[in-house]
Amino acid sequence: MSTPADTIVAAASPPGRGGIGIVRVSGPAVPVIAVALLGRLPEPRYAQHARFLAASGEALDEGLALYFPAPRSYTGEEVLELHGHGGPLLLERLVGRALELGARRAQPGEFTQRAYLNDKLDLAQAEAVADLIDAGSEAAARAALRSLQGEFSARVRMLDEALAQLRAHVEATIDFPTDEIDHLGDRALGLKLAEVRAQCAALQATAQQGRLLTEGLTVVIAGAPNAGKSTLLNRLAGHDAAIVSEIPGTTRDLLRERVQIEGVPILLLDTAGLRDSADSIETEGVRRARAAIAQADRVLFLVDAQADARASSFSAERARLPASVPVTLVYNKTDLLGSSAGRAPEFPGVITLSLSALRGTGIATLRAHLLESAGYQRADSGTLSARRRHLEALAATATRLAAAEAQCHEARAAELVAEELRNAQRALGEITGAGTADALLGRIFATFCIGK
Repeated sequence: MSTPADTIVAAASPPGRGGIGIVRVSGPAVPVIAVALLGRLPEPRYAQHARFLAASGEALDEGLALYFPAPRSYTGEEVLELHGHGGPLLLERLVGRALELGARRAQPGEFTQRAYLNDKLDLAQAEAVADLIDAGSEAAARAALRSLQGEFSARVRMLDEALAQLRAHVEATIDFPTDEIDHLGDRALGLKLAEVRAQCAALQATAQQGRLLTEGLTVVIAGAPNAGKSTLLNRLAGHDAAIVSEIPGTTRDLLRERVQIEGVPILLLDTAGLRDSADSIETEGVRRARAAIAQADRVLFLVDAQADARASSFSAERARLPASVPVTLVYNKTDLLGSSAGRAPEFPGVITLSLSALRGTGIATLRAHLLESAGYQRADSGTLSARRRHLEALAATATRLAAAEAQCHEARAAELVAEELRNAQRALGEITGAGTADALLGRIFATFCIGK
């Protein structure tokens, strides 16, 4: 167990005024600090009324004190919590008193980082703490709580155990090549490998659901001027977030609006109409629109179904759209088409929808399409909170497993199969923190709030 020599302190309640404010102290100097601040060391794990004392003996504040001896505490260290009045000045006086007694100010996420280093949480659980705090919907909060309670980590460990058993099976053929042990082409090995790959794929699907709830989806609304982009943004947002005008080029800059669809946070970006212009301001708006498109999870390319029935604006722009960003072609203003309107043209490899942003027809279909295209299933299907790095680790695991299967069928070299399985297990271990580099830990915990 790691035991840092220094003691840290921070306000654990949000900035600003409130009825109650909490100061948390963690580290080996906690007993000494507690005696100096309270006049005694509180009874472990009992909330006790106390006066919080300055060096002169004068009361700084009064409230409840809770003492958690190591290792039965959140951080695994000696921990003291002071629950006083929630004025910023009062909290800072308590923090200052702890600093006088030898503590230092905690860095963002340092309490949780110490919990991780002391094996109170694994890395996936530690990240779930931040996800729970930042949850923007009920579904996201439930998913984060499941991960914090260890469900995601348990599934990762199950996959890791299956990988370990598979490795043992393969490596036995290396250590005892002359014994009666199944060969690489044996049906039993193929079935075991297929089971592990299916287990990995199922965990990937669950993690993708969790990433959507945690990080959401960035959707850029693009198209030619007057295609109805701002009207669609307003319709999806449920209020007049963007100015709508018949004058082309009304939108000059990016307009961001956050919405939720079945608990999934979606960042919508309304952009300037894509066209060449001599207006320097509009040109800059188009440049920003293209930059946003390159960073999007999906682009909704709007076409005026009445004025541009053949989608020539999309045809002209298609080659300039990033190949890595999926595009949905949306025929808007269908309410202006007569009953004799022809079928809208389709483009190979491009999903096509029709709607009227002004009237609201087809909006439900668009919402369902956004969720479906992102791989989302339903609001609460046992989803676990996950992050992009978890998906990357699982993707690397799946790639290595596929390579191992290929080696079984092609090279039939046990050493190569075993190496692919070792690499798969190493990639999987990054999720819970096995062999995680200090630089990655620094990036993860730097995103936490101070005091947690």
